[in-house]
Amino acid sequence: MTQSPPAQGLMDKALLRPALRAAFTKLDPRVQWRNPVMFVVYVGSLLTTLLWLNALGQPDAGFVLAVAVWLWFTVLFANFAEALAEGRSKAQAASLRTLKKSNWAKKLKEPRHGGAWLPEQAENLRKGDVVLVEAGDMIPMDGEVIEGVASVDESAITGESAPVVRESGGDFSSVTGGTRVLSDWLVVRVAVNPGDSFLDRMISMVEGAKRQKTPNEIALNILLVALTIVFLVVTVTLLPYSLYSVQAAQAGTVVSLTALVSLLVCLIPTTIGGLLSAVGVAGMSRMMQANVIATSGRAVEAAGDVDVLLLDKTGTITHGNRQASALLPAPGTTQAQLGQCAAQASAADETPEGRSIVALVQASTAVEALVGEVTPVAFTAQTRMSGVDVALADGSVRQLRKGAVDAVRRHVEALGAHMPAEVLRAADEVARRGSTPLAVADGSRVLGVVELKDIVKSGIRERFAQLRRMGIKTVMVTGDNKLTAAAIAAEAGVDDFLAEATPEAKLALIRQYQAEGRLVAMTGDGTNDAPALAQADVAVAMGSGTQAAKEAGNMVDLDSNPTKLLEVVETGKALLMTRGSLTTFSIANDVAKYFAIIPAIFVSTYPQLGALNVMQLASPQSAILSAVVFNALVIVFLIPLALKGVRYRAVGAAALLRRNLAIYGLGGLVVPFVGIKAIDLLISAIGMA
Repeated sequence: MTQSPPAQGLMDKALLRPALRAAFTKLDPRVQWRNPVMFVVYVGSLLTTLLWLNALGQPDAGFVLAVAVWLWFTVLFANFAEALAEGRSKAQAASLRTLKKSNWAKKLKEPRHGGAWLPEQAENLRKGDVVLVEAGDMIPMDGEVIEGVASVDESAITGESAPVVRESGGDFSSVTGGTRVLSDWLVVRVAVNPGDSFLDRMISMVEGAKRQKTPNEIALNILLVALTIVFLVVTVTLLPYSLYSVQAAQAGTVVSLTALVSLLVCLIPTTIGGLLSAVGVAGMSRMMQANVIATSGRAVEAAGDVDVLLLDKTGTITHGNRQASALLPAPGTTQAQLGQCAAQASAADETPEGRSIVALVQASTAVEALVGEVTPVAFTAQTRMSGVDVALADGSVRQLRKGAVDAVRRHVEALGAHMPAEVLRAADEVARRGSTPLAVADGSRVLGVVELKDIVKSGIRERFAQLRRMGIKTVMVTGDNKLTAAAIAAEAGVDDFLAEATPEAKLALIRQYQAEGRLVAMTGDGTNDAPALAQADVAVAMGSGTQAAKEAGNMVDLDSNPTKLLEVVETGKALLMTRGSLTTFSIANDVAKYFAIIPAIFVSTYPQLGALNVMQLASPQSAILSAVVFNALVIVFLIPLALKGVRYRAVGAAALLRRNLAIYGLGGLVVPFVGIKAIDLLISAIGMA
C-alpha cells in the first residue's frame, strides 16, 4: 500500500502563522477586488472607520468603533480562510520542491564527437536529448526508456517504498525526473524541456495561489455578485426612505450610516463569499492528499459531475492475477498429458498466469524435462499465443502452444487439423463461469483447456450499487471475449461492459456517451489509452504509465491504482457538496439578521416593528452589533468544514438535496437565532451596547 504524506492538521503552527500574516497582507485593495462580495465588506469597513473618526467625542463613538472592528474581522477571517487553504497547498508544493535538485547527467554527444557520454547539468537538457542513468544516479528529467531495464526508487514521488521496474517498450517505459535508479542502467530519451517536467507541473498544480476558477465557481460568483448588487440597491434606498418616514411621522431618528453598512454586510452572502476560494483550493489539496495530481480545478469539479465510469476489468474490478484453477482434457487425452504439455509450454513464461499453470501441475506430479533444443515463443498481441518450439533429433520441430481458444484453433487449422467440438464446449462453459479459457496444443493436436480464474474484488459490487444510487453508470472495459466479460460483469454488478476492447472501440464508446450529454471518466496507462483519455471528461492517467498517457489525462494517479477512479469521483462530489452546503447555509442565515437589524433601525419611527424582535434583543445597538459579530464569527466556525469538505455519502440527488436542506438550510435558519441571542446577552452583560 502506498502511504501518502500525512496531511497537516488545521491547527498546525507551520500553517497558522503564515496564514495569519497573509490575512493582513491580503488587505491590499488589489487583492480584495478579486472577490467582489468581500470587497463590499472591505469598503464598508473603511467607511465605518471613517465614521468612527468623525464621531470621536460623541456618545455613539464606541458603538461605531465596535462595528468597524468586527467588519475588519470579517474581512480578515475570510482572508485567513483562503490563506490557510493556500498554505496547505504551498506546503505540499514546498515538499515537492525539495526533490528538484541540481545534478549532473551523462548526455550522449553527437556521433561526430564519438558518441561518448559526457557530463551535462540537468537544467541544460532539452527535449530529445539522450542520457545514460546508472545505478545510484538520479534521473535528471522526465523521459522514455529506449534501452535497458532497471529497478527505480520512486518513493519521493509516490510514497511507495518498493522499487518499480522500468524498461524499454511497453507501458512501463516512462520515467520521472527526481527518481533514482537502484540497479542496472537505463538509456533515456528526455521528453520535456526544463520547466515542463512532471515535477514542475505537480508544483504549479498544487499551488492554490495560481489556481484558475472553475466554470461552476464563476457562475456562483456571478450569482453572489448579483445578490450583493440587489442588497446594495435596497440598502441605499433605505436612507431616503428613513428621512421621509421621520419627517412624515414626526417621530424617531434617521437611520445611521453605520446601521446601513451593518445591514448591507449582514445581508449579502458574506459566508460563502468569504469561503468560496478556500473551498476550491481545498478541493485540489484533498485530491493531492489522495496522491492524485489534478491539472486544474476544472478537472476536480468535473469529477463531481461524472455520470459514466469506464473501469478496466483487470486490477480494478478483479485482482488481476489470474490463476490456473482446473485442467479440462479433450476426448482421448488424460489430465496428466494435458498438464505436462501445458506446463512445458509455460516453462519460459514468467507471467503470473504461466507460473500458476506450472504450479498447478507440479502440485500433483513432476514436470518432465523437454528433450531437444528449446526455443521460447513469446506472446504477442497478433498471435495471442505463447509456448516453445522443440527441435528433435530427427530434424522435426515440436510446437507446444497455449493461448486464446480462437488463436489456437487458427493455429491447428493452419496445420491441417481441427479443434474438437468438446474442447469448444468446455471453453464456453469456462467463459460462462467468468473464467478465462486457454487452449493447449501439441502440434496439430488440441489437448484440452486450462481454466484461469480471475477473482472479483470483495466489496466492489457494493461500491457499484452505491454509484448506481447516485445515478452513475458503470461500464467494465476488458479485452476478454463476450462470454467471459458478461459473466464477470454480472458477478461484479456493473451496469454494462465492453468486451474485446480496442483503442478505437473505447474512443467510440466515450463519444457515444458524450453525444447523449453525459460526462465520462476513465483510467489508462498505455500509449494506446491516450486517445480515449484525451476524449474523456475526467481522465486519470497512471503515474507508472507512458508519457503519452500522462499528457493526455487531466489527472495523474501517483499510486498507479486503477480503483482510485472511484475515490476521485467521491472527492469531486465532496467538493460540489461542500460548496452547495455552504451556499445554502449562507443564504438561510440571512433570515435571523432581518429579525435582528430591521426592527432595530426602524423601531423608533415605527414602534409596531418591535413585534419582529422575536429574539428579545436588549437594544437597537446591541441587535446590530450582535448580528455583525455573528456574521464574522460564523466564517471562523465554518473554516474547518470548507477545508475538510462535507463528508461524502453515496445517496441519490433527491436524498442528498433533502439532507442538505435539513442540515444546512434548517441549520442556517436556526443557528443564527441562537448565536445572535447569545452574543446579545454577552454584549449586554459587559455593557458594550
